[in-house]
Amino acid sequence: MKPQPFSTAPAAPPVGRPKLGFLGTGRIGRNRLEAIARSQTADIAFVADTDGAMAEQARQLAPESERSQGLEAMLDSGIDGLVIATPSALHAAQAIRALDAGIAVFCQKPLGRDRGEVEDVVSAARNADRLLGVDLSYRFTTGAQLIAERLRRGDIGKVFAVDLEFHNAYGPDKAWFYDRFLSGGGCVIDLGVHLVDMALWLLGPCDIRHVESALYRDGRRLVSGSEDVEDFAAATLETVQGVTIRLTCSWRLHAGCDAVIRARFFGEKGGLEFANVGGSFYDFTARHHLQTASTELCGPPDDWSGRAAVDWVRRLARNPGYDPACEQFIAVADALDRIYQAGRR
Repeated sequence: MKPQPFSTAPAAPPVGRPKLGFLGTGRIGRNRLEAIARSQTADIAFVADTDGAMAEQARQLAPESERSQGLEAMLDSGIDGLVIATPSALHAAQAIRALDAGIAVFCQKPLGRDRGEVEDVVSAARNADRLLGVDLSYRFTTGAQLIAERLRRGDIGKVFAVDLEFHNAYGPDKAWFYDRFLSGGGCVIDLGVHLVDMALWLLGPCDIRHVESALYRDGRRLVSGSEDVEDFAAATLETVQGVTIRLTCSWRLHAGCDAVIRARFFGEKGGLEFANVGGSFYDFTARHHLQTASTELCGPPDDWSGRAAVDWVRRLARNPGYDPACEQFIAVADALDRIYQAGRR
């Protein structure tokens, strides 16, 4: 088990201090901009958003930046990297346009609405020899990193089962999330993507041989031909390597708290657990279980939300070239596609 959160690409000429553009400056975009600004690892040159007030709020976090008219204007401005935080339907096309222009990309999840879109973006990065990152930020929590170390060492032996849960008591507040064409799906692609990515990253190379799933909207089972997006999903993924991965995720579930976020890995010699604390979206603990005993590996506070973006900037400064590690994004997209296909039969 060899998780690879950092670059595996051969060295290319470094760009020094990267010059960045930000496309989309809503809550998540501003958070990532602020994290990069605090890290002092890049020059934030341009911000663009269809909402002028949002763009101005972003500029307050990076006073040296300028308002841009949009993607094309930034591509002509000499930036080294583009951070994309726009609605999901735009991600793949915008990422490909930037990569084709020779500009590295860091994109909000999901990178694409299905495997085909993700493959197209990865192919564009490969052809352009440019770095591609996706904001799958749970990899960069201290808890996930500590679990990765223990799995690499074989502390719990061979993993045979993984349980994943992500329940958000509130659900999205923007209408496009509920349009299947614009979002690609509901809670699976919005929430489940994080934990599916974590599981596949931590388990190392594995091949999914069979998937069963059930998708629901307002308590009603979705069937083939339905254009509704799911607000509850339960899926089981079986791997060729003999691991059973179970996933449940939801919006607006009556779970008694703001959020339930948990990933449990069960091995022959013990268990490892990543879980939120007290219903929080931001505070996590990691634990090592041995029979009835449990040892805490870490707990809050942990300022993790912008680490994936800052790591991408640091990699970009060292080596702007293509990193084959991004091909795991295709495996994650494939797993989500198969959950959707099985759930709509």
